[in-house]
Amino acid sequence: MSAEPSNRLVSDRLLRSWLRCRRRAWLDRHGDQGQRLWSAHRALQLDDQQRCFVSLLERQPLAREAACAAGAPAVVGVRLKGRGPAGLELEAHPPLLQRCSGESRWGAYAYQPVMARQGRRLTREHRLVMGLWGTLLSGWQQGAVSHGLVVATGPGRLERERLALGEGLQRQLEEALPKVAADLARSQPPPLVSDRKKCVLCSWRGLCDREAALQGHLSEVSGIGAKRRELLIELGLPQLSALAAADPEALADALEVHGEQHREVAARLVAQARVQQRGEPLRLPPEPHQPISALPELAGASGVLVYDIESDPDARDDFLHGFLRIERGGDGRWPEGQAADIGRYRPLLALHEHGEARLWQRLRRLLAATPSDWPLLHYGETESIALVRLAQRQGASERELAALRKRLVDLHQRLRRHWLLPVNSYGLKAVAGWLGFAWSQKGVDGARCLLWWRQWRGDGTPEGRGSLHGLRRIFRYNHDDGLATWAVARWLLTQDAAPPAPTGGATTPVGSEISRPIPSPVSSSGSSSA
Repeated sequence: MSAEPSNRLVSDRLLRSWLRCRRRAWLDRHGDQGQRLWSAHRALQLDDQQRCFVSLLERQPLAREAACAAGAPAVVGVRLKGRGPAGLELEAHPPLLQRCSGESRWGAYAYQPVMARQGRRLTREHRLVMGLWGTLLSGWQQGAVSHGLVVATGPGRLERERLALGEGLQRQLEEALPKVAADLARSQPPPLVSDRKKCVLCSWRGLCDREAALQGHLSEVSGIGAKRRELLIELGLPQLSALAAADPEALADALEVHGEQHREVAARLVAQARVQQRGEPLRLPPEPHQPISALPELAGASGVLVYDIESDPDARDDFLHGFLRIERGGDGRWPEGQAADIGRYRPLLALHEHGEARLWQRLRRLLAATPSDWPLLHYGETESIALVRLAQRQGASERELAALRKRLVDLHQRLRRHWLLPVNSYGLKAVAGWLGFAWSQKGVDGARCLLWWRQWRGDGTPEGRGSLHGLRRIFRYNHDDGLATWAVARWLLTQDAAPPAPTGGATTPVGSEISRPIPSPVSSSGSSSA
């Protein structure tokens, strides 16, 4: 594809995309828009921005240049244009301008750009985009812009931070913009990024996922992040197929110079690559002093509670605690299949006006209503950490905390300890999807659920809440997560009941597979980004 004159235009949106991923910016300009996936993350950002600006402003902003000329306190809908390094065409659409002291072509006042920040702290992306807004705004209003205002929703208040738009930031911007333009002028997209774990937030992830699978990109191997990928490429292992063909002992020796942690995971990385290449799961040898069964707690239990939380991480709000009560049949068998009528689902909403103490009492009653030997299954560490910390804040005794910890069983940790699966991620979506589980609401993920929650919650008052239809969709998604968790547990139980595959007495597959035990994951998260 030949470069076009429009490639000389760099907008704030393209700069933002480029700072996240060079390939993403190219696809934003040249990609087939029909292959873009809708993502709730953009809607969440706009929702958060709207809430920040409503909290910041005393009255509704006015629109466009006429509002600036009239000296309006806040202005929206302004499009800024200008020239950058080497004559680049620049364009930006700051979401809000706020009047401040200074001089401009309209008189003894000026405007500064306002940005709503997502995340806990300012990033390079925030700074450079704000720098571009400030540069173009200063030329447009013919008055200096020394600072931008960054706002974010904090616990019960609006956080404000002034960002200085000094010479250092201007130099960084002048260095970045020609690089953006050069990438946009390429005939082919830049290569896939080394660490693709954040690609889940990108609307181009489907296209890039297919490309990564076609290439055998090392990021497709679970446990390989950017740093570890670089080390493997240096050792002549640039693709999944090469890693699968590697000798584990030789790889461990080669990686040892970079740290003992790399040596320890070498055999597991080779085994994971082989499992993904062949498309077949691999049972791992039991660790010393560990039960052979992945879920020994279920051997004598008459039932289980499957537990899943829905959260708003920015607000640090665990707004829904969902429980799926599953009882063992009279014949001693666990329910099979994936039907929505397996077990009884019980959602507990954590509404702010009810308070945390009331939530804890409701959770205690629910747990006490089931036999104490019923395990509390969850997928990942989020639920166990949240529940134990809640109990601690509410003054639970050490005895009660010990009993709670004993009941909690992290299914993700058990799966990683006992099995390697032909998946590129050990997240619930990937694992349950590999098992054939399908969520009843198509294209729904945690971000979409969070968007529904914010829409239903409204301004936080009972009068400002949305329809019950939105709330039911949240419950449906949470219920599905519980059913997916049970599908993974049911598979583990089935494998435990099946006779082990012959291995010739080796702790791992026979022959030239792996000659020593495969170590366990470095952490219970199972997603090292080293």
